[in-house]
Amino acid sequence: MEHSINYETLQKKANFRTRIQKIVIYFFLTVWAIVVLFPFYWMVLTSLKSYSAYNSEYVPALFTLSPTLQNYADAFTSVPLVGYLLNTVIFTAATTFLMVLVSVLAAYAFARLEFRGKNLVFTLFLSLMMIPSELVVITNFVTITNLGLRSTFTGLVLPSVTSVFYIYLLKENYEQVPDELYRAAKVDGTSDLKYLWKVMIPICRPTIVTITILKVIECWNSYVWPRLITDDPAYYLVSNGIQEIRENGFGRENIPAMMAAVVVISLPLILLFLGFRKKIMSGVSRGGLKG
Repeated sequence: MEHSINYETLQKKANFRTRIQKIVIYFFLTVWAIVVLFPFYWMVLTSLKSYSAYNSEYVPALFTLSPTLQNYADAFTSVPLVGYLLNTVIFTAATTFLMVLVSVLAAYAFARLEFRGKNLVFTLFLSLMMIPSELVVITNFVTITNLGLRSTFTGLVLPSVTSVFYIYLLKENYEQVPDELYRAAKVDGTSDLKYLWKVMIPICRPTIVTITILKVIECWNSYVWPRLITDDPAYYLVSNGIQEIRENGFGRENIPAMMAAVVVISLPLILLFLGFRKKIMSGVSRGGLKG
């Protein structure tokens, strides 16, 4: 009887300790979520304030009783925001398609094909990740300029069609597929391209979807290279368009209208991440595991 009482007491203490731990964990997670999400809330809130109301606030208000959508209308009429969005869609679609195509083929070559010096070539290939991105930007700028491709979509797209990290991630995922499938396919007379299309790509689809989404996000947020390679507003992307909006868009520093433009620009990425966040995490975790 005494042992039973002691066991129940210990069990109650353990349950109480577990509840306290959960409360502490959820408290810190809640605080961290507020810290992370507050800038987005402030961005949307500012975009809903009128220009006069925003400038009359000596102490920034955490809410507004008279929201307005005029700032969104100004964002589309005062600057060519639709043109910036269209340029970004074209740039993102072309770059992502070419990058995925190159990555799928290159990763397959390193994972399944046998050729002299493969390991050495792949090691040298991985060493490119050690080169600072600033040095690559300088080299790409000189190359694109010498080719006469400045202020063109070709010049924007070409330097971004390869990614050492994505090729490595996809190669690791390919190597998880049993070699027996490849040998059986070769015995049946299946070509490498057909095996890649019919077997490898369907099996590794989560990782391919992941690198596609990550590349879309990367292209959408691209700033330095598009700003460097073009000085023609006709080729500005949304990230560069924000700077154009700030400098020349409204004739004055209209923060609410600029925030409205930022909301419009950010919304596609937010929706994309919310819709595919599980695929992104599962694809990355699968790409990093072997066996």
